[in-house]
Amino acid sequence: QVQLVESGGGLVQAGGSLRLSCAASGRTFSRYIKGWFRQAPGKEREFVAAISWSGGTTYYADSVKGRFTIARDDAKNTVYLHMSSLKPEDTAVYYCGAARHYYSDYIVRKENDYEYWGQGTQVTVSS
Repeated sequence: QVQLVESGGGLVQAGGSLRLSCAASGRTFSRYIKGWFRQAPGKEREFVAAISWSGGTTYYADSVKGRFTIARDDAKNTVYLHMSSLKPEDTAVYYCGAARHYYSDYIVRKENDYEYWGQGTQVTVSS
């Protein structure tokens, strides 16, 4: 059974940092793009960041650029999202996804391109 399990969420003050992890099991995701999305209350799920399966390409939403960093460790079948300078508007449930792709340096940003999803982890940033 394929599973993606997020962890690392929690309550943090504005300006603080958190590191989210997404551990995969059930198969190897070495040739999968990994992405992070988030969904705030009353809003649609939105793209946050993605990393190619080579690790050589990353892409960020403008709202998090310069504050968030995505990284992957295929030996651990895990993708990370390092979040710093957090703002109250970063409050959301964060989801990781995996998307198979032929090309090693491509990334995808559309939710429908991702085949596998985790259950989400709550991040709450207080002002």
